[in-house]
Amino acid sequence: MSKPATKISLGVLAFGGFLTGIVFWGGFNTAMEMTNTEQFCIGCHEMRDNVYVELQDTIHYTNRTGVRATCPDCHVPHNWSHKVARKMQASKEVFGWVFGTINTKEKFEAKRLELAQHEWARFAANNSLECRSCHNYDSMDWEKMSPAAKFYMQPASERNVGCIECHKGIAHHLPINDSGVNPILAKVEQGATSQTLEEGKQYFVVKPIAIYEDEDLTKQAGTLSYAAPVKVIEKKDDKVKLQLKGWRKDKGFGRVYHSDFGKNIRVAVMEKDPAQNPDLISVGLSQNDPATGLDWSEVTVEFWAKEGAFIPDVATLWNAAGEIYSSNCSTCHAQPDPAHFDANSWPAQFNGMVGFTSMDPSTQALVLTYLQLHSSDYAEGTH
Repeated sequence: MSKPATKISLGVLAFGGFLTGIVFWGGFNTAMEMTNTEQFCIGCHEMRDNVYVELQDTIHYTNRTGVRATCPDCHVPHNWSHKVARKMQASKEVFGWVFGTINTKEKFEAKRLELAQHEWARFAANNSLECRSCHNYDSMDWEKMSPAAKFYMQPASERNVGCIECHKGIAHHLPINDSGVNPILAKVEQGATSQTLEEGKQYFVVKPIAIYEDEDLTKQAGTLSYAAPVKVIEKKDDKVKLQLKGWRKDKGFGRVYHSDFGKNIRVAVMEKDPAQNPDLISVGLSQNDPATGLDWSEVTVEFWAKEGAFIPDVATLWNAAGEIYSSNCSTCHAQPDPAHFDANSWPAQFNGMVGFTSMDPSTQALVLTYLQLHSSDYAEGTH
């Protein structure tokens, strides 16, 4: 190594180095490709018994053309440089296999949200590079699409929107915990269960709950909606007497209570008889809404409920709702800012989009409330 070879010529050394390089490169590339097959991916039961089973029920596995996407087709970039980077990133998954972090279905489900969020973030960062190996905007025939698909896909192509922004849960199940509650909301609800309520303080509802006329909780008076603001006026064991202030339309029985005058932002729905009970509800003077010509009255209602569904800071709920909105509604045709519409316009706009998401009805109700209360009616400097 310190002086020229006396018995081996420089040409032989160069040629030997060249051959060694070929052998090393070939061995490296062969080994990498061996790890880039579906057989390798499902070699451990963590994948074979969970996500691979889910894939088999989708169009990416069985379809009329017989073109099937395998694990590496969707989770490994096809060009070489990105592929190597992805393989280096995926090497840490070996530790999960060694230490058994997802070696049972229960463990896998417990970490499904975390695993999904990692993949969604990766797809968002590379603009769905793996998807685009097969799906190309330039090759799409808009006239052969259904009107609904064309309505969303054409604007997405103009903005070069990544596939993952709209298409989550098409190959594997979305993260939903055993109770059927969105995992993001489940964390907020879990925090509410340990919250001790104090008399005289204001709290916010983290999920729809039943409210009652009596302390024994035997006569249901109605239902509170997401983020309804209530004040604790009395407490007995795990039961609380609450006060809610809102607005109702004078037309009809006035069973639906709203958060603000002239704004269709639901905070409670009363049963028919309790809605007319003066012992529960006090009604203020009527005011006319010039935008609709309807008369509204401010109402104050007192009722009983159980602890376990209230938090003192509504921002916690809004952070969860904002995250859900961002992850589910992001840019099918560019995600509207909450302040882009006013409170009364959001229901129609939201209902037109929500069918293309995986949100359950309860989560939809929360996100709509979030959008309405962060609309242009409540944001400074917006139209």
